[in-house]
Amino acid sequence: MSTPRRSIATGTPWERAYGYRRAVRVGPLVFVAGTTGTDDGGQVVAPDDAAAQARRSFERIEQALAGLGASLADVVRTRMFVTDIARDGDAVGRVHGEVFGAMLHPPAATMVEVRALIDPAMRVEIEAEAMVPEGDR
Repeated sequence: MSTPRRSIATGTPWERAYGYRRAVRVGPLVFVAGTTGTDDGGQVVAPDDAAAQARRSFERIEQALAGLGASLADVVRTRMFVTDIARDGDAVGRVHGEVFGAMLHPPAATMVEVRALIDPAMRVEIEAEAMVPEGDR
């Protein structure tokens, strides 16, 4: 018998076109797809502000987690992809610190520079993985 899956779609054009979900939960594990700083209509927020895009990414990640019974406190791993690490790495890292820095056990994290994201106005994309404590649904 396979472990049941639940998923959350946010309705972005890329989810439909490329065949994926914003987040998938299998048992206690929740995987959040690469998430960018876009509004509900898929438009990039703050094209010249990586920190604002990172904050919006984490808002969207938090919403996806909540839809699957998890929270930012359950996140055990993040990956941040920035298009210019020299320009934006510190700003994005500081936003990560705003979100997770005060936690007793912040997640393991990776930040790498990538050549481009799907929209040239996007400066950061963030993935998250969470583990929901036993007994939590």
